[in-house]
Amino acid sequence: MQRRIRRRYAAERRFRLIGLGAVVLSAGFLAFLLITMLSNGIAGFTRTEVTLPIDFRAAQLDVTPQQLESRGADLALAGAGLEELVERSATAAFGAHGPDVISPHAWTGVRDALKDDPSLLNRKAAISVPVSQDLKSALDGAGKPEMQAIAAKLKQHDMIGSSFDFGFLMSADSTDPTDVGIWGAVKGSLFTMLVTLAIAFPIGVLSAVYLEEYARKNRWTDLIEVSINNLAAVPSIIFGLLGLAVFLSFMNLPRSASLVGGLTLALMIMPVIVIASRNAIKAVPPSIRDAALGVGASKVQVIFHHVLPLALPGILTGTIIGMARALGETAPLLMIGMRAFIAQPPEGLTDPATVLPVQIFLWSDQISRGFVERTSAAIIVLLLFLLAMNALAIYLRNRFETRW
Repeated sequence: MQRRIRRRYAAERRFRLIGLGAVVLSAGFLAFLLITMLSNGIAGFTRTEVTLPIDFRAAQLDVTPQQLESRGADLALAGAGLEELVERSATAAFGAHGPDVISPHAWTGVRDALKDDPSLLNRKAAISVPVSQDLKSALDGAGKPEMQAIAAKLKQHDMIGSSFDFGFLMSADSTDPTDVGIWGAVKGSLFTMLVTLAIAFPIGVLSAVYLEEYARKNRWTDLIEVSINNLAAVPSIIFGLLGLAVFLSFMNLPRSASLVGGLTLALMIMPVIVIASRNAIKAVPPSIRDAALGVGASKVQVIFHHVLPLALPGILTGTIIGMARALGETAPLLMIGMRAFIAQPPEGLTDPATVLPVQIFLWSDQISRGFVERTSAAIIVLLLFLLAMNALAIYLRNRFETRW
């Protein structure tokens, strides 16, 4: 008996160590993921800049200070040859390879500086502009030898600096990694999630109310319940094929639009919302219903005045978790064409758009190292969104949870 007790205690210790090892291993993988994303992504939030001297007075741009304060300032500066002036100034400052030192979109930063301070037209100024990807690679010790020589010279004269890249958060996609941004993808994600929530939440909750409170238990309701449970486990790409066949081929809705993406994701998370809502409604004690009916409340009043408010924490938790799953989906949106190059943020639900996971997928397929940093930075933003949604679900559950 003593040997059996010792073996039982030893087996318990082994089981405890195995469980602890599983937790440590999982935490290690998570830490490795976060450290990798942070180490690669921090650089994606910064912009390397070079100081570019420009003599606006000698250039004599055909632009007046009044034009710079009007709505047509961008068009006026583009027509006045500002881009050519920036390239000539780069050649004068950095030599024959000067235009390769600065970003192809560096002139837009000079344009914004002129709009902010029209007095620059009458003097010489040193403006910080983003560097090209070639020079950025040279600063990291890679790239062409001539660019490495220029990078060393610029470092020696203290003409290289870095700052937080607000353009990454406020601009859309681009072919140049120094000029890309996630605002177009974030805005597309917001529009898509808005459509998803507007369709899936009311239909899912009302379906759960009907199945739990009104539907009779028979063969048909059993079939519906089994179908809903099976739909919750269907791979997401199947819903993408469904959206392609129904919303694009049959209904002829706009391709690559937030409306179609939201409808497709609504079909995907609706079973999740139905199951979570049914469990939350079922958890409300029958005595609540009996008491409400006993004081003369109708069936509808019992459900909407007593049952649903008490089941709301569980319903909201399931809905937010379903929305978090939809936010991270890529496969169904690729099937309906939301992988196009979107250079302008969408203005409405029917405009061409993309979402953050698809934008990450597209950037990860690029060869340039600059896109590696931008991809990691976009992943960090997506993880922050997902963590915020899960934290909101936990808060709502703890805030409104009722213990019986």
